[in-house]
Amino acid sequence: MQADGTLSIVVNGEHRRIAAGITLAQLASEVLGLEPSKIAVERNLEVVPRSTLTEVLVEDGDELEIVHFVGGGDHAAPVIEDGWTVAGKSFRSRLIVGTGKYKDFAQNAAAVEASGAEIVTVAVRRVNVSDRNAPMLTDYIDPKKITYLPNTAGCFDAESAIRTLRLAREAGGWELVKLEVLGEARTLYPDMVETLRATEILANEGFKPMVYCVDDPIAAKRLENVGAVAIMPLGAPIGSGLGIQNRVTIRLIVEGATVPVLVDAGVGSASDAAVAMELGCDGVLMNTAIAEAKDPILMARAMKAAVEAGRLSYRAGRMGIRRYADPSSPLAGLI
Repeated sequence: MQADGTLSIVVNGEHRRIAAGITLAQLASEVLGLEPSKIAVERNLEVVPRSTLTEVLVEDGDELEIVHFVGGGDHAAPVIEDGWTVAGKSFRSRLIVGTGKYKDFAQNAAAVEASGAEIVTVAVRRVNVSDRNAPMLTDYIDPKKITYLPNTAGCFDAESAIRTLRLAREAGGWELVKLEVLGEARTLYPDMVETLRATEILANEGFKPMVYCVDDPIAAKRLENVGAVAIMPLGAPIGSGLGIQNRVTIRLIVEGATVPVLVDAGVGSASDAAVAMELGCDGVLMNTAIAEAKDPILMARAMKAAVEAGRLSYRAGRMGIRRYADPSSPLAGLI
């Protein structure tokens, strides 16, 4: 102790002079402005039990390390639910599911419920006139509760696709439709010349076509210019389960579009769906990934969670990519 009644100590590497006769708790609260209950103290290389901080006196020459916990991130912001709109219709769920390949309509309906989807795609097929009692999809999935999206699956030219959708509108009054015009049966890739022609004709007739297309930003913009209300680029060939094969072009389509963009085809796992949403897509359409899963109902739940998580991740804003490590905890203040 010095002649003036002070002590010379070292606190976290810094020399200090303090009044003699104070405890470690008083040093923390009165000198350093810290809450003793929220710190840990090491004195001359030995940890001082927190319960004794009010009793242990600071002595001349003490070397003290005082630490506390620091966070590695920002405070959480409240999550705001966000929906999406297509052709004036608003939806909460960003997952659209198909109605093919299920073992029966009951399983299909259960998967739709588990997925939380508000839109299902439906194929337009001839009525089974030989069996009036044959079950129909509408007996299991109520079109008053779930939006039906008639599609042109199996059409290989503009004329057949247009004819199909005209019948669909007559049957149920649907104007919001999904257009796909396929180029050939092996890959089921879209024929973009026929697709573009069909889109323009249907839009001129008052239809609101959501259009399946290649993952090409130029083709996507042309579709939008002739009346597509949503752009639906493939992630990979229909039914392949290969996942998003070209993230760059999907992202370019998203950046260039003024209508919703939804990945259509190729999703195989929940992580594929999350990737699509993290790229900024407004939604994902899938059928085989759920219908051919070993447990379609469980997979439908997984896809629902993946789409929601991917959307939250996109809204949160991805961290920057670095070439080298960057510590989560600050290096300043190390013991």
